[in-house]
Amino acid sequence: MKLNTCYNDLKTSYLFHDIAQRVAAYQKANPDKKLLRLGIGDVTLPLCGAVIDALHEAVDDQAGKDFHGYMPECGADFLREAIRDYYAERKIVLDADEVFVSSGASDNLGDILELFSKDNTVCVLEPAYPAYVDANVMDGRPIVRVAAGKENHFLPLPTDDLQADILYICSPNNPTGAVFTREGLKQWVDYANKNDAILIYDAAYEAFIEDESIPHSIFEIEGARTCALEICSLSKTAGFTGTRCGYTVIPKTLERDGMNVNAMWVRNRTTKTNGVSYIIQKGAAAVFTPEGQKQVQENIRIYKQNAKCLMAALDELGIWYTGGKNAPYIWIQCPDGMGSWEFFDLLLNEIQVIGTPGEGFGKCGEGYFRFSMFGSPADTKLAAERMVALLRK
Repeated sequence: MKLNTCYNDLKTSYLFHDIAQRVAAYQKANPDKKLLRLGIGDVTLPLCGAVIDALHEAVDDQAGKDFHGYMPECGADFLREAIRDYYAERKIVLDADEVFVSSGASDNLGDILELFSKDNTVCVLEPAYPAYVDANVMDGRPIVRVAAGKENHFLPLPTDDLQADILYICSPNNPTGAVFTREGLKQWVDYANKNDAILIYDAAYEAFIEDESIPHSIFEIEGARTCALEICSLSKTAGFTGTRCGYTVIPKTLERDGMNVNAMWVRNRTTKTNGVSYIIQKGAAAVFTPEGQKQVQENIRIYKQNAKCLMAALDELGIWYTGGKNAPYIWIQCPDGMGSWEFFDLLLNEIQVIGTPGEGFGKCGEGYFRFSMFGSPADTKLAAERMVALLRK
């Protein structure tokens, strides 16, 4: 038998595994030191009350006459309809069967690639979430990297010489926190339609957008229904990192090569999954109720306050950064020309602050560093104070 030799083309280990190894070694050598974690984007606030109540109710349902066994593979109607109505609030018209419930955005970002030939060329805007690259390397697809940097505000636009079939766009962006304007997204939509490409839009952080001139969804852009699909998550929006639920929107008007992508995904899901559990979907549906939305936004405000605290420290130090306002990440230029892993080691060893080296998001990330705003307010405040004291020197 033969194995998939494309795995030989992957980096030896995943970015966050490397970070975990360094942190574990430091903690073992310094067991008395308290670590301040502003690295991996895991939430620290618990699920909101509306979700907890719905989860408890769903557990009780499973103990009585309202017991549910297998759920519909593409998602329960009550959740698909709730997500459809959530989009309708922004005047985006969807059918409920254009919404597919999943166990999280990460799963679908990889699984969705099964719909596309391995001969397609993939375009990644770098710095990029590592899974975009790794999932395609595993399949053996060629990858084109479009460089993002300070000169284009980490928001590159398509050029006439770009040749790609699959386009990854993440806005608000992970890792940079940059957000595309309507005009910028329209250029990518126009490119996709003109070149028969498909745009995979990662909207995992849309709930953090506070500037209403910034699109929350690719489907706010004219022409997107014929070239784009959107993947979203409740992980950061509603604290579902340990609960796992997300969704993908695929318009029934999205067709390529004489095939309908929505129908293909229905066939894929009904073949390869048994759906997300009833209990989790009931909890997820509570996110989209008026009370759920109110409570979720209260948690998001706490994370945004973390961002303001850290941005104030960076402003005091005169360090360049982007993100923070419309996104839960802040992307900084490492001070004094330091490399991103060099800066990581400095913060860990000197002040026990953990962030994410920009180099881990691609070559364009070298010399930059990402902070997550999902830590506790107390830890974020202490981390900001320690950075000011350290870097002021």
